[in-house]
Order: sequence, then C-alpha cells, then structure tokens
Amino acid sequence: MQKRSPISAIVTAVVFLALESAALAVLHYNNELQRSWISGAGHSAMAVLWGGGEKVRNYFGLAARNDSLAAENARLAEKVRKLEDRLEAAEIQVGFGNVHGVSERYRFTPASIIKASNNRQHNYIILDKGAADGILVGAGIVTEKGVVGIVENVSEHYCYGISFRNYNMNVSARLGKEGPVGPLSWNGYRNATLEEIPHHLVTELGDTVYTSGFSAIFPKDIPIGVTVKSRLKDGATYNLEVRLFEDFSSLKYVTVVSNVDHDEIEELEKEGI
Repeated sequence: MQKRSPISAIVTAVVFLALESAALAVLHYNNELQRSWISGAGHSAMAVLWGGGEKVRNYFGLAARNDSLAAENARLAEKVRKLEDRLEAAEIQVGFGNVHGVSERYRFTPASIIKASNNRQHNYIILDKGAADGILVGAGIVTEKGVVGIVENVSEHYCYGISFRNYNMNVSARLGKEGPVGPLSWNGYRNATLEEIPHHLVTELGDTVYTSGFSAIFPKDIPIGVTVKSRLKDGATYNLEVRLFEDFSSLKYVTVVSNVDHDEIEELEKEGI
C-alpha cells in the first residue's frame, strides 16, 4: 500500500474545508430564500384575506344601506298615499262647500279599500278606517264620482260596508238639481234604475242624477250618473236607467261621510213612526 505524502494530506484537508464552507453557505442562502418566499406568500395570503374581508364588509354594508333606503321609500310612499287621501277628502268637501251648512253637518274621513267584491248580488266593501278614526255605523261611503256604499259594521281599525252594487241598498236621488226625487238602486249589471218619476214631467236622456239629501246619510248634490234610457211603468211613472259615473272595478280610495246629527235624526224618525 502506497503511503500518502504530507503535502497531499494537507491539500485534501484544505479542499474538504472549502467544500464544507461552500455547503454551509448554500444551506444558509437557501434558508434565507425559503424564509423570504414564505414571508412573501404569507403577506400575499393576508392581502387576499383582508381584501376579501373588505368586500364582505362592503357587501353587507351596502345591503344594510339598501334595506334602509327601501324602508325610507316605503315610508314616503305611505305618506304620499295618506296625503292623496286627504286631498281627495278635501276636494269632496270643497265640492260640497256651495251647499249651505254641509261642512258643519258632515265629517269627511279618507279611507283605502282593502277588500271588496263586484261580481255578486250582495257586494261589499272593507275599509282601513274604524271606530278609532271616528267611523260610525250608518255613515256613507262616497267618491267625487258618486255613492259607493253605507257602513254596516265597525271594528277598532276597520269597517265593513254594503256596496251600492247590492240588491239591498238604494239611495234617494234627484233628477237634475231641481227635478223629481225617487229611489235609485243597482240594476244588477253596470247601471242603476231611478224609479217613481212622474210621467207628466218632461225628462231628457243625458240628465244628471244627484243625491237628493233626503236622508241622514248622504249630503245632497253628489253627482251619481246620467240617464240613458226611460221606460213607462204602469202608465203613471217612469223608470230611468242611469249610467253610473263611478267605475267600481278600479276603486282604491274613498271618503267616509259621517252626519254628525245622524243619531238625532234617526231618533226623531223612530218617534214619528
């Protein structure tokens, strides 16, 4: 076996130490690179999570804002509806203003229809006003286009009325503002019939029919409709067919008309009978 020289051993040792140093340097560099990569990846992940969190927060913040705006719109819409109701009631009252004392004898309450029937023999109407609003049994229900019904039952916040389009209801009506008076009732279709008009009186088709005021329910001179046909009955009186101004199928808002002297008048009628 050949012996290694001292110089060879020294060279081998130097090379070994150099390689060890290089290996340690590479290992250190790789660790630094890994730490840098991990740190960068961590920051990227945090950025993604933070950005996602901001988007989530912004989404729920926007949703809450939309809910708030929707609630505000609903509140404003309800306020507009109530103002429209008051305006309609005011217009009706102004329309009756030329009738002496009518504003003192009647109280006007705007209301919305929440349920109604139109295709029965005994139609009805339910309004969103009741005893808490001063509504009483026997009050009239009207619009600027005519008579709608009469209040029959009242709860705390609602009232039930029979519609004019009901076989059990009739209204005292006048042909023109100075003409004869007779009962007006629904004919079961689109129109109404004004009865007991004396045959010797001259009438013309197209005459307007108004409430007569001969009741404790409706003020006088509410326009109801116009005459479109006449028929002689029993040779003594006419039955006049009246086309109604009001379209019951599209009704949304009405006004309840309460006669402040209703109970007193009813009591006098009972005593007289």
